[in-house]
Parts: sequence; structure tokens; C-alpha cells
Amino acid sequence: MFTIAQITDFHVATAGSVLREDYRTDRRLERAVEHLNRLQPRPDVVLATGDLVDRGTAEEYAEVKARLDRLAMPYLIIPGNHDRRDTMRAAFADLGCFEVDSEFLHYAVDDYPVRLVALDTVIPGHTGGTMCQPRLDWLERTLAAAPERPTVVFMHHPPLRSGIARMDTEGFDATPALRQVIARHPQVEAVLAGHIHRAISRRFAGTLLATCPSTSHQLDLDLSQQERLAIVLEPPACMLHVWFGPDDGLVSHLSFVDGDFTRAQVFEDGKWLSGALPAPLEL
Repeated sequence: MFTIAQITDFHVATAGSVLREDYRTDRRLERAVEHLNRLQPRPDVVLATGDLVDRGTAEEYAEVKARLDRLAMPYLIIPGNHDRRDTMRAAFADLGCFEVDSEFLHYAVDDYPVRLVALDTVIPGHTGGTMCQPRLDWLERTLAAAPERPTVVFMHHPPLRSGIARMDTEGFDATPALRQVIARHPQVEAVLAGHIHRAISRRFAGTLLATCPSTSHQLDLDLSQQERLAIVLEPPACMLHVWFGPDDGLVSHLSFVDGDFTRAQVFEDGKWLSGALPAPLEL
């Protein structure tokens, strides 16, 4: 069993900002790190799928890095629309994952039972994302280099229509082109993304596409098609993507960061053991 944890959209900001003072995005990231470190068994690797900070400053990245470095397992990062490539590359140079001769912060990691392919979907100065031809060509070459390896592709902007109109207006603009590339490579077990601050899944190019909730605030599930956004304080969460091998594949779980994880009742050895509930729930 090999477990990939996914966290996303931290939006860590400097002192005095609304995100820092009202939403406490810095503390919420700390709680997410604590949550992942408490899990048993612990994840094998953590993917942080973009919007690590709010304005892309060196000070913000220093705060994020100090918190991510407390993880008890390795982590990997990609940029989102709130990130800045140059500042992110400098802040996380010790990770050693970014291609030094590339404008884009994409790369592949072959150290695990599942190959991890990171995509940079950022358009500097824009909310939405893309995969231009050089990036598509890189992805094609990278996937073709290991056709027998089970692979997870991770990116910030999801190639889907969410139904949240404002997010779809400035979403990902290269879905057909990306679909064609992914469809040619059946070893891709999943495409993982962030950006929408909600858990969403759909079929995509013969595989699964899933988005992860934020470690901080979520976006309101407003399907009215009105051009508006609302922030809701639904529980922060992460995803756990568990690889069981080629027969059972990749299974994804939603894990709430701020929940009460007391085991109220335990069923073991054919019977219910004592717990917090007055009577066991029926199976």
C-alpha cells in the first residue's frame, strides 16, 4: 500500500491581511500538517497542488516552507494562480524537483510505486490556467517515457466545468488538448487538482479527475450560474489517494482536518467494544 496525501490552496498571507487575521490561513495550514503527521499509517508523500500563498512574496513562501518542513514525510509542490514561479523556485530550491532549464515548474518523480508527474498550469497575471503547446509536448514526452508505470498527474487548475459559474468563467482553457494527451497514456491512474476549494470528481480521458478541498476556506456550492463567489467555512480537508497495486488500483478518500477523530465505537473480533456511544450503531 502506498498513500499519497493531497493538500491545496493554503493562501498563506502576511500579517494585516484579511486571510491572515480573519481566516487564519497560516494556522489552518499548521493544523493540516499536524493532521497528516497524526495519521496511522502516515502518508508516504504529500502533494501540495498550488495557491500556496496569496501574493507570491518571499515572506509568504518562507512561512509556508517553515510549516511544510514540519511534515514527517516528503512533500512536492506546484504553483497556482496566486503563486509566482521565480519566488517559489527560489524558496523551495532545496526540494531539487524543478527542471533548472525550464520556464515552467513541471517535473516527474520516479522514486515511488506510483510515478508522479507535476504540471504547471499558470498564466502569470491571470486567474485561469492553461497548457500551451510546449507544456503539452513536455507532458507527452514525459508520459511516453514510462508507459508501464502507474502514474498520477497533478496540477492546480482542473480541466472540468464545475457548475460554479465564476470559477468556470476563468477556469482551465486547454481541456480538449490535455484530454487528447492523457487519453493516449492509459497508465495514468488519476489527474489531481485544486483551485476550486471543493471536492469534485469526474471521468476524464479514460481516467479519474478529482479536486481537493482547501486546507482553509471552501467556496460555496452555488450552482445557480450567477457570476458570484461566496466563501463558506466548511471544514478544511485533504485527500488521501491509496495505491493498492495494479489489481485494485488507486482509491481516494476525503479526510477532514478539524474533525473529532475520537473512536466512539469500535467493532473488533466479532463484537462491539466499549466506547463513547451508549449503544452500537447497526451495520
